[in-house]
Amino acid sequence: MLLDSASLYFRAYFGVPESVKAPDGTPVNAVRGLLEFIDRLVRDHRPDDLVACMDADWRPQWRVDLIPSYKAHRVAAETATGPDEEEVPDTLSPQVPVIEEVLDALGIARVGVEGYEADDVIGTFTARATGPVDIVTGDRDLYQLVDDAREVRVLYPLKGVGTLQITDEAWLREKYGVDGPGYADLALLRGDPSDGLPGVPGIGEKTAAKLLAEFGDLAGIMAAVDDPGARLTPSQRRRLDEARPYVSVAPKVVRVAGDAPLPDVDTALPRAPRDPAALDALAARWGLGGSLTRLLSTLEA
Repeated sequence: MLLDSASLYFRAYFGVPESVKAPDGTPVNAVRGLLEFIDRLVRDHRPDDLVACMDADWRPQWRVDLIPSYKAHRVAAETATGPDEEEVPDTLSPQVPVIEEVLDALGIARVGVEGYEADDVIGTFTARATGPVDIVTGDRDLYQLVDDAREVRVLYPLKGVGTLQITDEAWLREKYGVDGPGYADLALLRGDPSDGLPGVPGIGEKTAAKLLAEFGDLAGIMAAVDDPGARLTPSQRRRLDEARPYVSVAPKVVRVAGDAPLPDVDTALPRAPRDPAALDALAARWGLGGSLTRLLSTLEA
């Protein structure tokens, strides 16, 4: 089970009242909410391995070099000497290091790779997996990894993690008319304002799905642009032809990496805390209470 950690702790932050605080009054709603999420996921799905995948670089320069607008609207501050900072709520930012310390003390594998997003970490673990994979994320971009033959599916939270949309190829085909890899091409053509991807002007989701059904994949669509006999409207042909500079670089930006240099890490689900003393200190300092106690009981069981 691969957790898109930022997606989940953002969801926890907005789903748990900020009145949930540590003894000193510091909000810990994201910390406790994430612990509750992990507890429910482990109880319901019983993974053998669990990895909290992190954004070591939420906006990699190699993606920005290809499409400068990539996530540009999310930048909170730019400095001449440092990386762009992602805009994060003031009371969430201080909770992220606490989340990391608690996961480490628990012994839950936490992996981020310099120069890569959490999506790329998830993509690489998925590519290396020899058994079924459940990806827990509120980010539809990861639908591209769905693969029934390899038993890779996305668990998309609808209401917390107790109600999950189980995304497999049948669901993707019914909803979007594509399979996993086809979803990446669909997103590329349609564009995604939340990621700063312009898409091909005039090619919306339905048109993109029809083109992919007709021509198979992005390469087939672009080959059709050069084929006078291909069934494209004059407007579609013109727009796709004008979008060649974007289409030539967008696949590398949109498709998650499958070759990030992952560290050697023990991903086995822990039965007991790796560092009980550190965990006790964190529990007392941050008032983690029943959220942590329940997760410990679930791991032990």
